[in-house]
Amino acid sequence: MKRLVACTVAAVMMLGITVVSAEEVKSGLQSGAPVGPFNVEKLAGADTDGVSIGANLCYRCKNGARPQVMVFTRSTDAKVVNLIDQLDAAISKHSKKQLRAFVNYLGDDKRSATKGAKELAGKSKAKNVPFVLPNEHENGPDNYGLNADVEVTIILAKGLKVMASHAFTVGKDVNVDAVVKDLAKILN
Repeated sequence: MKRLVACTVAAVMMLGITVVSAEEVKSGLQSGAPVGPFNVEKLAGADTDGVSIGANLCYRCKNGARPQVMVFTRSTDAKVVNLIDQLDAAISKHSKKQLRAFVNYLGDDKRSATKGAKELAGKSKAKNVPFVLPNEHENGPDNYGLNADVEVTIILAKGLKVMASHAFTVGKDVNVDAVVKDLAKILN
């Protein structure tokens, strides 16, 4: 019986350690780093942004120094959809500050990544957020340092500099409230 209790306590402690380390996952550019250009293909969303579906461009460049949120995802989880919808609402609410966001879908091959991006766009109610496929679709732009073991990386930038970033090993763990709270760092 003592052995069973000891094993249970050890398992709970290991779970606690796992939760802590999950919060410490790093992916993508970190605070203070410059945000470099990278090209993407627009697949869906943001019908009024002046960019046609199928166009290849640099959205980071199009957004310039405006406050912007770059979401890199391999997940279509409901938490990711909620985050995108919250960002879309923030874009409308902060139109005078010219807030922008775009969702980069990542995947091992172009066909499945394109399918995933379109599925995510279909689940979302976002009107102002484009869904794109980075030309480097396997793991995003090389100079962004995205962790291949992380499903969702979010970079918040202003003035072409990272102000905050978040990384989540799995889509269901996305902390939407924390990301939305960090919008204040790029809107002030």
